[in-house]
Amino acid sequence: MGKGDLRTRRGKIYNGSYGVSRPHKEKKKQEAPQPAGKRK
Repeated sequence: MGKGDLRTRRGKIYNGSYGVSRPHKEKKKQEAPQPAGKRK
């Protein structure tokens, strides 16, 4: 368990990989608010 262990979070950060113990950060979706009920 340490930098060389790819099954740990620290090992994945050291190796630059992702997996179960180090998932990718989900980007927050910035959706423009749609105006509701403004049709003629």
